Amino acid sequence: MRFGLDVPVNGTYADPRLLGRLASEAERAGWDGFFVQDIFSSVDPVADPWIALTAAALATEHVTIGSLLTPLPRRRPWEVARQAATLDQFSGGRLIFAAGLGNAEQDFTPFGDPWDPLVRAELLDEGLDIISGIWTGEPFSYSGTHFELNEALLRPSPVQAPRIPVWLATGWPRRRPLRRAARWDGVYLMTERQDNGQLLSPDDITQIATLLKEQRGPRRTHHAGSTVEPGQLSSERRPAIRCLHISLVASVLPPALRAPVVSKRPGEQETVV
Repeated sequence: MRFGLDVPVNGTYADPRLLGRLASEAERAGWDGFFVQDIFSSVDPVADPWIALTAAALATEHVTIGSLLTPLPRRRPWEVARQAATLDQFSGGRLIFAAGLGNAEQDFTPFGDPWDPLVRAELLDEGLDIISGIWTGEPFSYSGTHFELNEALLRPSPVQAPRIPVWLATGWPRRRPLRRAARWDGVYLMTERQDNGQLLSPDDITQIATLLKEQRGPRRTHHAGSTVEPGQLSSERRPAIRCLHISLVASVLPPALRAPVVSKRPGEQETVV
């Protein structure tokens, strides 16, 4: 088991220099992962998560980095593919790409982006296919409901092979997002049930692990609980990373890096379809 931090990028944390220093302190303290949230619209100041991750990569040498979670349906997938590949090159192959449908309508509708969950699910699936294809570094064509690419070519490819590990958000007891996540490399599992808002029970975890195992087959690892699990990187498998929100560990940070806890917006949760 490895452990990582899940850090806000809004409010007091909307400072890439602070986040870079925090990533450095986290690495020296023995944390294995440093992840930042992806918030777009807020009454508070917000730092761009990719700029924050660049600061974190520059300040560290070994810690795994990534965004939890990139709302891919409101992004152009080829631009995300370029950003992720560049950051993977810059960090020496330490990036995890984690994505979901998006969890805040105010990040979508004011800017003309669709909020319908079925449309966002289609955009997520197509976006993932495009990103994976572009990461090969070869000309890539694609014909979908929302996107058309014709011999698109972006280089260089990521350092990691066959690709940057892809983690996807999922919530129990919805099966479709769990099946989607099982096709990729890891699962970001929300700790609350999506039907009643209660915390996941041991029985829930058992059912989730069983379903993942069935979907992935005997050669694929699965994860349970609130851990986030990467898939295979070349011939090497990494252990799961359990991520803790920064509010849970703020009291043990160096005084210079302590900041007020930034809470989630009331009633906010990741939408999974």
